[in-house]
This record gives sequence, C-alpha cells and structure tokens, in this order.
Amino acid sequence: MDTVLNMPRFLLDDARAVRDPYPVYRRLRDHGPVCRGGPGQWVFPRHEEVSALLRDPRLGREFPEEYQAVSVGEGPANDYLRRIVVDRDPPDHTRLRRLLVKSLSPAMVRGLREPIARLVDGLLDRFAEERRFDLVADLAVPVPMAVMSELLDIPRPDRDEIARLSTSLAQAFAVFIPPDKQREAHGAVVELREYVAGLVRERRRRPGEDLLSRMLAAVRDGEEPLTDEEIIDNALFVYYAGFETTTNAIATGGDLLVRQPHTRRQLWADPGVVGTALEEFMRYDAPIHATTRLVLEPIEIAGLTLRKGRVVVLLLASANHDERVFHDPARADLTRSPNPHLSFGGGVHHCLGAALARVEGAVVFERLVARFADIESAGEGVWEPSAGGFRFPYWAHRSVPVAVRPV
Repeated sequence: MDTVLNMPRFLLDDARAVRDPYPVYRRLRDHGPVCRGGPGQWVFPRHEEVSALLRDPRLGREFPEEYQAVSVGEGPANDYLRRIVVDRDPPDHTRLRRLLVKSLSPAMVRGLREPIARLVDGLLDRFAEERRFDLVADLAVPVPMAVMSELLDIPRPDRDEIARLSTSLAQAFAVFIPPDKQREAHGAVVELREYVAGLVRERRRRPGEDLLSRMLAAVRDGEEPLTDEEIIDNALFVYYAGFETTTNAIATGGDLLVRQPHTRRQLWADPGVVGTALEEFMRYDAPIHATTRLVLEPIEIAGLTLRKGRVVVLLLASANHDERVFHDPARADLTRSPNPHLSFGGGVHHCLGAALARVEGAVVFERLVARFADIESAGEGVWEPSAGGFRFPYWAHRSVPVAVRPV
C-alpha cells in the first residue's frame, strides 16, 4: 500500500495545460514503470510495459456505455463510438478490421504514390512562386484530406463541408468534452451519417473502385456480414483517422526541419533517408500521445496486479522517449535505426492506416527536398491545445510558416 501511495499521479485532464509534456513523462519514467491515474486507472510511461500491454489480449477497447457517456454525453456519437472498429473487441473487431484491410489493401495503397505525388507537386508549384507557405494549413492538412476524399470518391463540391463536419466529429474522441462541443459532435454524426448513407445508395447503383464500393462489394459477396450502419460509421472513421495521424506527422516533421537545422541538413544531404526520417518524426512527437484499454482479466505486470474493470492508460509518446530503448531521445536523428516507436500502437489494434500514412508522409518530404534547395522558418509557429481528436488533450501545431528557395 505504501508503494502505491508514494507513486506519482498523472491525469490526462491535467495534460491539456501542458504544451511540452516530455519533461513530465521523463519524471514518470524515472520514478518507475507505473503510476496512478484517475479513479480506477493505472498509467504506464515506459516502453517495455506499454509495448507488452498493447499486445496483451487481456486488455480490450470496449468500454462500458457509462464511460463514454461521461466524456461525450448522451446522443448519436455514443453509438457511433460503440460501432467503429477501433473501439470494438474480437470477434466484432476481427470482422470489421478484416473488411477494412481487404478494402484498403497494400496494393491499393502502393498505387496511390503517383497520384499523391501529383497532388503535392501541384501545391508546391504555387509555393515555388510565392516563396513561402504554411506547412500546416497549406500542406499537412489539405494533402491527407484530399487523399481520403479521393479514396471515398467524395464529390469535389462537398469536400470542404465534409472536412468541416469531420473536424467537429473528431471531438467525440476526446476524453473530456464541454457541453457545447458535445452538441457539436452529436450534430456532426447525424449530418455525416445522412451524407454517407446517400453515398452508399449511389454506390449500390453505380459501384466504382473507391473504398466505399470495395466495402459494399465485400459485404455483397458474403465475405463479411456487416450492416449498413456499420459500413457507414466505419467509413466515417476511416475518413477521419486517415487524415488526423498523417496531418500531425507532417506538421511535426516540418516543424523539426525548420527548428532543428541538423535535421534539415541530414535530409537535404541524403534524401534517401526519407523513410527513416518519417519514422523519427513519428517517434519524436507521436500523433497520438496516449491510448486507453480496459482490463478484461487480471494481469500481473511491473509488480502490480491489474484487476478486471480497471482502466489502463498507455503513454505512447513517453514510451517513444524511453532512454532504455532510444539513445538521446530528445534529439531527432533522421537515420535512427532500429526505431521501435509505438506511434501506430500494437497488437490487434495496430493502426489500420499506418501504411497509407507512411506513403503520404514519404511523398510529401521527398517532393519538398526535390523541389526546394532550402527551407527555413518565416515566422513564429503557433501551437494550440487540441480541441479534440486522437491528440486531445495535448497541444498541436496550428501554423508553421516557412520560406523556401526553389531548386
């Protein structure tokens, strides 16, 4: 009991006020492998335990209804969260994930490289003339949003509105949501469901090669038994998840390039390191800082017994800076290898869009190096607390203004 009482306490709610949580993470790791969280919560900051628990089948993602009601309130967002693949456990998770993996196949992702390169080059043409742009607003946000819109074949006139509603929906993934934001999230679910239901009717009449058509074909052919409601909600989730992680990775990488000159020199001197550079960007500041799990069966770990029904908070970003695994983790090294970061999670809930995020990020940085002889800061960047989404409650890049010199 004394050992537990002497543990430090870490609350996700406290993190919203912290722009740079990494010193806090280090203190937690230095103290030990586990610390206290909120009521019934245990928090794990080190790589060994986080990696093991991500893969432990005795932990699940299906939380009781009252848990979600506390964060998002009562309304359409509640059953949306209970229906999407990321918050389901086997066998439902297996059924949904298998469908999405088939629809978002490796071959399909590989085939996106050239279209993404054309998209990025079109943006960079304008930047080359203007000699400056914002890495977040002009690149990190529009590129993955455009890619996901193309994947689902959303008509161009509708894309801005769908992106706006998806940003409102993102608040449903936050741990603590003010009442006005709860209403906004519930309203976004209603509008988005109605819109995607219309797309589903259209694709049944005229199927194409888009992701939604692939999902419908798999169900029609009897490969996976899914209801229309499951198809609609998981299509919405794939759309949102497909740009949230990539946006944060591109923003982090771009910010590092202009704030830490050694990273820029590394990349421009050897563009062949883009692949390892992207992994380092993901490690250095994980797009998702923390994830939660529910204990389904008792687990012995780090000298502690996790009882059934307890909530486990896994600090992915802290694990990515664990000195026991990563040499000089506070310094970005674009040639770091091996790099066993946990930014894409692990186990059965490993990020579905990891391959797509890697392709998009690699193309963006490859084209930046190819098109510009140099890139540097053009003003103070802007960080703001994240209003919602996977990164909540941590701060996120809102603006990274840069100046460029064309080749």
